[in-house]
Amino acid sequence: MSQIIRCFGKGDSDDLLTLYHDTEWGVPVYDEACLFEYLILEGAQAGLSWDIVLKKREGYRKAFYHFDIARIATMSDEELDRLQSDSRIVRNRLKIKSVRTNARVALDIIQYHGSLRSYFWDYVNNVPIQNHPQTLNDVATRTDLSDAISADLKAKGMNFVGSTILYAFMQAVGMVDDHLTSCWCYQRDQHYQTKQRIHSNMDQ
Repeated sequence: MSQIIRCFGKGDSDDLLTLYHDTEWGVPVYDEACLFEYLILEGAQAGLSWDIVLKKREGYRKAFYHFDIARIATMSDEELDRLQSDSRIVRNRLKIKSVRTNARVALDIIQYHGSLRSYFWDYVNNVPIQNHPQTLNDVATRTDLSDAISADLKAKGMNFVGSTILYAFMQAVGMVDDHLTSCWCYQRDQHYQTKQRIHSNMDQ
């Protein structure tokens, strides 16, 4: 039996990185709470491994009201202070406080753009960018586009949204598909995007 090739992950059924790679990484995300969740988790990862953040993901969901943006925006200083001793999440004071800050900015974005989906996906004209990396060394860590989105979010008042974080976010929510050409997900996503282009052309 031929071995399944992946960009990352051990291949074990109980490996969080494998599950994330196979079912989430590069798959388009449009739900508001999910988009905000990925933005926060990518910021939480700064200086850490993604594996650590995945293990704390459920803790984040419980600590931050399943990423209900409006509810997070109203969290009190006392609530945020208590979370600094909560082992379910990354106990970094600045990262914890940034969740509320970013939620408040997200509400402003939603009010102006209609949704986070519109804000983020308009940057790629609602069509995922599919790259064709041969090796992991070919995968970017930041681009001109992630620079632009990062700069705009910082200007709006968000924290932990540097260009590298934003590019990882774009990969996570499928704005960019960086699966290696040898990865089994690459062919899956090629097929999906072909169908999307066909439907888009039919709608025009």
